[in-house]
Amino acid sequence: MKTILILLAWTLVALPGAARAQEAAPHAIDIPPWFANTFLDFREDVADAAKEGRRLLVYVGQDGCPYCKKLMTANFSQRAIVDKTRKHFVAIALNLWGDRETTWIDGRTMSEKTLARALDVQFTPSVLFLDERGSVVVRLDGYYPPRQFEAVLDYVAGRHEGREPLSDWLNRVAKEPASPRLADEPFFMAPPYDLRRRPAAKPLAVVFETVDCPPCDEMHREGFRRREVLDQVARFDVARFSLAASTPLTTPDGRATTAQAWARELAIAWTPSIVFFDAGGVEVFRISAYLRPFHLSSSFAYVADRGYASEPSFQRWLQARAEHLRARGERIELWD
Repeated sequence: MKTILILLAWTLVALPGAARAQEAAPHAIDIPPWFANTFLDFREDVADAAKEGRRLLVYVGQDGCPYCKKLMTANFSQRAIVDKTRKHFVAIALNLWGDRETTWIDGRTMSEKTLARALDVQFTPSVLFLDERGSVVVRLDGYYPPRQFEAVLDYVAGRHEGREPLSDWLNRVAKEPASPRLADEPFFMAPPYDLRRRPAAKPLAVVFETVDCPPCDEMHREGFRRREVLDQVARFDVARFSLAASTPLTTPDGRATTAQAWARELAIAWTPSIVFFDAGGVEVFRISAYLRPFHLSSSFAYVADRGYASEPSFQRWLQARAEHLRARGERIELWD
């Protein structure tokens, strides 16, 4: 995928009269001028949005994030998406490493970066949609292309969360041309699927996919073809399940169930998703979107090297890993 560069997008899509427009962005990626500039007291922001019949959209980004750039230049350059977002949401931007003071829904006061940690933001961009009570009704961890992103806007704006799971909604309204069959990989476990961890076992990666899933196709076509990804994958037992399949399995904690029932229990809403379990069978990390190869390989390395034990922020750990690899003379491309 090639990053779309639309340098004048914000002047073309911005509507006049934005009283709280962001003047100077202290954020990582240039924020559209129609994003709200508030005191970051989210109790007030939720209440103000509700008075206008809107909901809150909270975006978390960071400097040098190609996925954040893609969100801003590909998604928020499209008039339909911008008009829909402005009509139904109050959009607020946070910097993953920022120091501005915020007050969260529960009244706690903290910096942006502390709030990001409290919300367990591991990927950027992360987009949280809050309802009229301040509850997070949908959370997007990572980048989603315009078609899927617009479908999420429709889902949240239409208050569909109480009537239909997001995964079912997206499967109906945001399908893209893709393979009607699941792709196989030689490293996938064969049935019967007993995922219990035994002494000296490898950590476990469980991949959830669906057919007709363009990001799943891309993961196989690009991610699982890269040597740096395969080197990290080899350190795991890897099981793959179709999100809606009745495939029988034994969970890491020893329960008999099916792939579909377990996916619902794990609250898997997106495909592909990868859930990582340590050698003891405890979930320690997950990916809820397809990542480009460097981030994909790093996610496996983060778990295999137990990076989460010493650094709970995947982004901090990732930055350190990239610096270390560059110091060794390796070329790091975040988007290629």
